[in-house]
Amino acid sequence: MAIEMLYFAWVRERMGVAQESIDPPAAVTSVAALVDWLAGRDDTSAAALEDRVRLRAAVDQNFVAMDASIVGAREIALFPPVTGG
Repeated sequence: MAIEMLYFAWVRERMGVAQESIDPPAAVTSVAALVDWLAGRDDTSAAALEDRVRLRAAVDQNFVAMDASIVGAREIALFPPVTGG
C-alpha cells in the first residue's frame, strides 16, 4: 500500500520535494526504519536525512517517536523540531 510522505521546512528543501507517494518494503515497519530506507534511495535523500536527531515525525497526523509503527499508515510527515515562517 502506498504511503503519502510529506516533508516540511528544511527537510522539504533538502529532499527537493514537498510530498511524494512511496511504497516501502514490508520489512520497513517503524518511522526510523522508514527514514533509513528513504536515506538509502539516493545521495540527495541521504544528505537530507543524515541528521536524524533533528527530525520529528507524524503518522496519520499524530506526532510520534521514531520507533513508532508505520504499519497501516496512509500519511507520514517528516519535519524539524521547530518550523516557522
